[in-house]
Amino acid sequence: MNTAADAGRGPDRRALLRGALGLTVALGTAAAVNLGSASRASAYGWTRTLQQGSTGSDVKELQIRIGGWAASSAQQTYVAWDGDFGPATYNAVRRFQSAYGLIADGVVGPQTQSVLNSLESADGSTAHFEWSEFYSHDGSGFSGGKVGSAEVKENVRRLMYKLEAVRKKAGNSAITINSGFRSTSYNASVGGASNSMHVYGDAADIVVSGHTTLQVYKIAETCGFSGLEAYTHSWQHVDSRVQYPSYGSGSWWWESGAV
Repeated sequence: MNTAADAGRGPDRRALLRGALGLTVALGTAAAVNLGSASRASAYGWTRTLQQGSTGSDVKELQIRIGGWAASSAQQTYVAWDGDFGPATYNAVRRFQSAYGLIADGVVGPQTQSVLNSLESADGSTAHFEWSEFYSHDGSGFSGGKVGSAEVKENVRRLMYKLEAVRKKAGNSAITINSGFRSTSYNASVGGASNSMHVYGDAADIVVSGHTTLQVYKIAETCGFSGLEAYTHSWQHVDSRVQYPSYGSGSWWWESGAV
C-alpha cells in the first residue's frame, strides 16, 4: 500500500517502478519494452506473444495478472486460471490494455508484457502491496491456516493482482488491508466462519481511500470476485471462492446482490 506517510521518504523501488510505468504510457508503447526490462531485472520471463488459442503455463500466469479485469460492469464472472487463452481472457486483456493506455487488441506482446511486469515486485508481491500487509494478525505470518504456507502465499499473490485492478479502477487510490490471511486460531478468536476464505489466503477486508464501501463493492463486482460481503460495513470483504472449489466454498456469494 502507498499512503500519505510515504511522502516524506526518498524514492524506493516501487516508486521508481511506478514512475517507469507512467513514463511508458506517456511515451507510448514503443518505449514499453526497454522501460520494463530496465526496471525489472527479475521480471517474469515472457518468451512469446500470447493470443486467443494459446495454451500453457504462461497463459495461466497472464490470467492471474489480468483476473481483476474480468468484466466491464457488475457480472458474476471470472477469468479462469486454466492456461487456455479463450474469449474471457481475451476480453480481460483488452480491458487491461485500455486502462493502461495500450492498443486494446487482446494480443499480449512485448508492450503489454512490459506493463504486466511493471505490476510485479522482485519479491513476488505486486507494485502496491507487500506480503506483510496480508500476514495473520497473531504473528504467524502465512502459517497455521487450512493449507500450507506456500499455498497461502500463492493465493495471496493472486488476490494481490485482483486488488491491483481495484486500485486502478478506483483512480489509483491507496488500499488499506484490514485483514488478509488468518491462521485458524486467529480466525476463531475474531469470530470468523470456520471455513472462511481468510484461512486459505484468498480473502481481504479492504478500505479504499476516498471511496465509500458501496463504491468499492461496485468496483469489486467487475473484478472477478465471487465473494463480496455486504457494503454496510466500514470495510469491503472480497474473495474468489468459486475459483477454489476444493476449499468447499464453490458458490457465488454477493451478500448485497448485484448493485
